[in-house]
Amino acid sequence: MFKIGFIKLGNIASSMVVDLALDEIAERTDLSTRVITFGPKMTKVEGEAAAELKSWGPQLVVISSPNAATPGPTLAREHFKDLPTIVISDGPTKKEARDALAAEGFGFIILPVDPLIGAKREFLDPAEMALFNADGLKVLSICGGVRLVQEEIDRSIASVAAGGKELPHILATPEKCAERMDFVNPYARAKATAALYMAQTVASIDAQACFRLKELEAIALTAAAGHEVMRAAAMLADEARELEKAGDSVSRKPHARSGEILKKVKLLDKPEKA
Repeated sequence: MFKIGFIKLGNIASSMVVDLALDEIAERTDLSTRVITFGPKMTKVEGEAAAELKSWGPQLVVISSPNAATPGPTLAREHFKDLPTIVISDGPTKKEARDALAAEGFGFIILPVDPLIGAKREFLDPAEMALFNADGLKVLSICGGVRLVQEEIDRSIASVAAGGKELPHILATPEKCAERMDFVNPYARAKATAALYMAQTVASIDAQACFRLKELEAIALTAAAGHEVMRAAAMLADEARELEKAGDSVSRKPHARSGEILKKVKLLDKPEKA
């Protein structure tokens, strides 16, 4: 049985389902999963503690966090340089930083469409935090971000299991994400792509609130604006899904017990081999 380990430092929306998306019905017989999570924390303390996963003996490691260039995730990666490891994060987005990750032997999926939350006490409370992540996850699920991550990890599992080391090196643009959902209705694809661009914009809005603004009113209003954009993106994503449902053309790709990815489109069809 293939052993895949996940380390979750801090939180981005995709990290909430990155492990679950590989075995959505909990019936895979080829996969064993172990998750070490540190909740919202992602300092060097958590990065050092991530090393405990090694004692389990994973064959593939996935490290998810906001901004993978920060000290905690960077330290966590150091512990797994000798293992196939995939970084999933909202950054770094600059090519030089991504090239450095690849040069060190790491795979990566950078998701600018999985944006920074408005993490300021002047605005954010537990309910607002949960709502933002729910909206973000809806956009990523409907518009292709979750499927992109799941398919690429599945591809790496197959490669490592066969003795290889094929890891993704992807900057997940809105277009790349939307392409994975096999939209039939072009208006649905357009709406999904638009929702992803809106989500991508949220990061620059919330960054102002988190790191640049100093006055309470400016912080609260700017963070609220970022979250309103994410809410609108989720509503637009929902419209895209409804268009595909109306045409009975929703792309579904469940896992077989063996781990093979199946496919179906019509609601009343049986899943078949892809």
